[in-house]
Formats: sequence, structure tokens, C-alpha cells
Amino acid sequence: HVRLVESGGGSVQAGGSLRLSCAASGYIYSSYCMGWFRQAPGKEREGLAVIDSDGWTSYVDSVKGRFTISQDKAKNTLYLQMNYLKPGDTATYYCAAEKFGCSWYLWEQGDGADVWGKGTLVTISD
Repeated sequence: HVRLVESGGGSVQAGGSLRLSCAASGYIYSSYCMGWFRQAPGKEREGLAVIDSDGWTSYVDSVKGRFTISQDKAKNTLYLQMNYLKPGDTATYYCAAEKFGCSWYLWEQGDGADVWGKGTLVTISD
């Protein structure tokens, strides 16, 4: 049973940066795909970025060049470095995992994950 716990959310001004962390516990198979979603009030869930066990990454267009996903396998921790934040980035951010590879086309639709964290709130002010 895998458990994901996010941290690092908070409130920053537009143009600022935040780094989210996701601590994973339990048995993490080498085939796992890890990633981040977000959901703003009144909006559908949006897949942001994924990273597979080989370090392959993919990003949704809205965060390319601003967000960077990375992982520290020794610490079982996933990160999302978020730079040049905008008010439109305000949302609850969720860490998630897919057991067997990255079905990015599903993540882009807000789906695809088998395991979810409880989320961390990010608020960006003007």
C-alpha cells in the first residue's frame, strides 16, 4: 500500500516560486510513474507533469518552462519546482502515482493515477 503526502504549499506573490514535495511510503515499484495534478475551485482537475523511473518527463503546455518535476529515489520523494507563478496557478496540488508506466494522455485529461495524496494548497496573489 503506497501513501503519498504533499508539503510545501503556501501563499506567494505573482512572479514568486514554491517547491512542492511529495513523500512516498510503502512499496514503490520501479515501474511507477509519479506526477502532479492540480484543481482550482470550479475547474476540472488538470495533469501538470509526470516523471517515470528512467527520468523521462512530460509537462502540460501551461507550465512548460516554469515548472520542473524531479525525484530523489533514495528518499522516495517527488518534487515540483514552480517558478514565475501566476494567479492562475492558484489551486490545490496533488501528488499521484500510476503503477505501470506513464499514461500521459490520461494524465492530461486529469486521470490516469492509481494512488493520490490529499493535496496541498497553493495561492498566488497579484
